[in-house]
Order: sequence, then structure tokens, then C-alpha cells
Amino acid sequence: MNRVNLLDFDLPGLVAFFESIGEKPFRARQVLQWLHQRGADDFEQMTDLAKSLRIRLPEVAEIRPPVLGHEQCSSDGTRKWLLEVGPNNRVETVFIPEDDRGTLCVSSQVGCALDCAFCSTGKQGFNRNLSAAEIIGQLWWANRALANKVLANQTLAHGFDSKNERIISNVVLMGMGEPLLNFENTVTAVSLMLDDHAYGLSRRRVTISTSGIVPAMDRLRERLPVALAVSLHAPNDALRDQLVPVNRKYPLKELMSACKRYIVDGPRDFITFEYVMLDGVNDQPEHVEQLLHLTRDISCKFNLIPFNPFPNSGFKRSPSERVRKFASQLIEAGKVATTRKTRGDDIDAACGQLAGQVEDKSKRVIKRMELAA
Repeated sequence: MNRVNLLDFDLPGLVAFFESIGEKPFRARQVLQWLHQRGADDFEQMTDLAKSLRIRLPEVAEIRPPVLGHEQCSSDGTRKWLLEVGPNNRVETVFIPEDDRGTLCVSSQVGCALDCAFCSTGKQGFNRNLSAAEIIGQLWWANRALANKVLANQTLAHGFDSKNERIISNVVLMGMGEPLLNFENTVTAVSLMLDDHAYGLSRRRVTISTSGIVPAMDRLRERLPVALAVSLHAPNDALRDQLVPVNRKYPLKELMSACKRYIVDGPRDFITFEYVMLDGVNDQPEHVEQLLHLTRDISCKFNLIPFNPFPNSGFKRSPSERVRKFASQLIEAGKVATTRKTRGDDIDAACGQLAGQVEDKSKRVIKRMELAA
């Protein structure tokens, strides 16, 4: 009998698993707490399970999180982990500490099929979707890794600091891949992030970033609406077709309509539009005017992102003063606009730079539109 990875299951899935082996449903809640609240990696640690069950479980199940390949720590405190998810498959996960929060940036695919023009991760190609276990396993792993860093000082345990505040208070699915092209596994993992028996995060503190997969945005709104960020990056279809190729399938009119629908059921009363600032490409005054017209009837926030250069990208970062003026024009027109701090530049952990090695790059062009269908 093949052993199942219990990290692949949300609560309903775990209930079904225990019922399939003749156990009561309450065992699912016990095991979920051991896995995700206490970070257990061995059934013998689960001391409130019957001894007979602890002996039986290794025969039919396992706890298999991603395995650490490499770790880097930035001078600004940002941590990046390269995690092994099978032979020749690696993803990157980034923890960003701030004064009022700790944010974990999680990957959803090995590589990315969308090939956005300014994104280093997209240039490496696409290999495969991550399983639910491999997505939630990044949070599972990071909680343990961060706790172990300071356990010697007795200031941290089980994902909480000495003030009983979470180390990881926010999760953003903004790492490698397009989460909504790995829909079911993403939803299962996010369900665990929200479940009080697992991580207990609020819907406002879990953000899914999408390049604009319109049908999947509607499905997410119906199934599990969490905070939504849309990778916009251009104010008109002609430019966005070049920068974000999926726009050719789901142009801006359709995307804006989907955003308005999402707000109705989402946990926030606005959509965050992410906008990478590219020198001379999308950072001119006329682009501000086009953005204001595009979003005139959408409650939104703009997150302006300084471009992170990489070899042969063909783009340059917009000058700081131009970014400041761009933000000021949006604010003067009544929009909320912030400029993202550059974090982790010295370890290539910044936005668009997650580029773990992917074995098969040839699938990108073939899969890009096929996956978006």
C-alpha cells in the first residue's frame, strides 16, 4: 500500500482519510494540530493518540515536508530558503520581518509558465505544479526553522515569540508560479492556513497574487475568498500584452470586471494592484492618467514595486524621483499608493527574482496558454 502524505490534507481530507482506515473523525483534528501547530514530523510525538494508532500510522501514512537545500540571510533580516521538492525540483520561500508583522512569501509552482517580460522567475521556465503538501509545507518548514533559530534563548516556541505573537503573521502566495493555475492544491493549502486547528490566520492576512486568470478569480471568490493582489504592471492592453502575456487571453476589461466581482465577497473592500516600475516603459505621466481611468470605479490600492534587475532582462529600474512623482499623482487623484521597500536584494530574494533551478525549461511556451485555458 502506498503511504499518503498527511500534509496533503486539509481537515475534511484528513477526516476522510481516518474514516477510510476505520478511525473516528476526531483523530483528524488531533493530528492536524500536531502537524501544523506543533510542527510534529513523527507519529510517536503525537502522545494523545492511542499507542496502537501510532504504530499503525507509519504503515499507511507519512509526514513529508520539503527538504532544505540552501539557506541565505540578507543584511536586512530577510531569509530565503531553497527547498527540495523531489528530484531536480526546487522552490524558494522568503521570510520578510518587519516591525509590525512577519510575512512569508510562498511558491505555488516549480518555475512559472506565464513568462512575464520583467520576471526572472518566469525566464527559467515551468516544470510542474506543487502539491498541497509542498505549498503548506513551506509554512510548516519556515515555522520550525524560525523557531529553532532562537530556541536556545527560550524566546520562541511553536511559531510564537515571547509576547505570544506569531512570528509569521501574514502569508502571501507571491513566490514562484501563478497560484490560480494550480487552483485545487492552492485552495487546500490556503484552507489549512485559515483553519483554527492548523495555523488560524485570518482571510485578511493571507493574500493570493494573480496575473489575472479571470475564471479562477471567480472560482476563488466562490470557494475561499482571501485577500487578492493583481499583478497589473500596465495601464493599457497594448503594453500589458507585451509585459504580461496572459493579458492576450484575459484583457483588461475582463480583468477589471472580475476585480469588481471579487470585492463583493472578498475579506477586504479593495483590490491591491501590483505595478513594477520600469524605466521609460510604464512610468510616464500618461500612464498615471490611463491607470486612473482604468480603475475609476474600482476600490483599489496601488503597490509600486521598484524593478529588480537581472542579467539580460532588457529593463532598468525607474529612478526614485520618478517613482515618487508617479505615486504622488495617484495619491492626489484620491488613490492609495505605496512604494514597496526593496528587501533581500543581496540574496536575490526580491520581487521577481526567485529563480531556483528548474530542469525542463522547454515546457514554458507550450504550457503557457494551455494552463491558462
